[in-house]
Amino acid sequence: MFRLYDTALKAVTEIEPSDGQVLKIYACGPTVYRTAHVGNLRTFLLTDLIVRAAELADFETFVVQNITDVGHLLNDSQDKLLQQASLEGKAALEIAAYYEEIFHQDLAHLNIIPADVYPHASETIELMLQLIKLLIEKDFAYIGKDGSVYFAAQKFADYGSLSGNRLENLKPGHRFGGEVDENKNFHADWALWKIAPDTRTELVWDSPWGKGFPGWHVECTAMSLHHLGQVVDVHTGGIDLRFPHHEDERAQSNAATGEEVVKHWVHAEHLLFEGRKMAKSTGNVVLLSDVIEKGYDPLALRLAFMQSRYRTQLDMSWDVIKAAHIQIEKWRTKAQSANEEGFPLEYEKAFTAYVLEDLDTPRAISVIREAEKVLSESAFADFLIWADLFLGLDLDRAPKQVVVPQEVLDLVEIRSAARMNKDWAESDRVRDQIAALGFSVNDNPDGTEVLPL
Repeated sequence: MFRLYDTALKAVTEIEPSDGQVLKIYACGPTVYRTAHVGNLRTFLLTDLIVRAAELADFETFVVQNITDVGHLLNDSQDKLLQQASLEGKAALEIAAYYEEIFHQDLAHLNIIPADVYPHASETIELMLQLIKLLIEKDFAYIGKDGSVYFAAQKFADYGSLSGNRLENLKPGHRFGGEVDENKNFHADWALWKIAPDTRTELVWDSPWGKGFPGWHVECTAMSLHHLGQVVDVHTGGIDLRFPHHEDERAQSNAATGEEVVKHWVHAEHLLFEGRKMAKSTGNVVLLSDVIEKGYDPLALRLAFMQSRYRTQLDMSWDVIKAAHIQIEKWRTKAQSANEEGFPLEYEKAFTAYVLEDLDTPRAISVIREAEKVLSESAFADFLIWADLFLGLDLDRAPKQVVVPQEVLDLVEIRSAARMNKDWAESDRVRDQIAALGFSVNDNPDGTEVLPL
């Protein structure tokens, strides 16, 4: 039995394909105006882990992940993509294509299985227009004073059941300038189609209501209904999307179909880095390229993510990534002893049970650590190779061969002698010399390990 935590139900619940065969998954993808940071990548990894767990449960999967290249507004007329295009002096869709390519490269570095379909918002305008027309016909949408089309939140009686933000408790919203938006009938209504000002010349399309562009939320409803039909088994995303994006998306989808479209909402929690929220304003944004530039295997970040459960807040640090890098190299060395003779079935059962019970990756990894203590070299190696079908750490890859210069090895001996004599000042001085040559030393029960910085 495969179970995940459903945000709407606030409980761990069984997950299974609605048609008995293929688990249909919709994953909120990136807004491609910048490089995704490691917090974003943790969310994208969630979908990959669900796909790999579904395989352990003998389910097929079909994944749709949107590419947002229009509609994510910064203010009334300009979205994030247009702002970045202005900063870089390029066309908006040129910017989108550039950052989308980096997104796919980052997924590949993390061994994240690609989605089956990557629909683009800019290429799905006709689907959105059809959806908006349907919502108007069903009296769930209206034309506002500015000619834009808005979803009538009060017409959807069940609004707030996903996030807990009921309409009666929401304070009147304001536009980005601090001015109350008088174009709507109700303060919590949101734009499905925005009429573009004359100053906006990119990312605008003709519509029955005038030249404009879609709102942010409408794309996911249009794409999921088109590619997955009226039943989505699992919808993933970051916890920050629960409100308003997913709450609004749910209202649109259910209003259009008259049914509960998404069976299960599954969210990844926030990620901090060294105790601080990751944000451009704080200068605390870490990219996968930063991890690689420091000499760490990008899959060290994947392992570091899996050492905490997806729905717990994670405080990442360089020390954690470094430790994960070292662990992967050790496992790759051990995996070289694999001979396909097999391993005790109890370890496979324990590992699988933890994975299928709400992606309890920390406990699944603990099974590996326990097996390492008791299994023979070859049996443990075979278990590692099998478990890696889920872990995705390329453990069958030969470990990286590091050539340590003789000068560094001589300094390591001098430091070891100083430590034996409890001359800690000399030990620290030599350690700094080693670091200046580009290496670090780690003392453990097996001896002193030398690693490149």
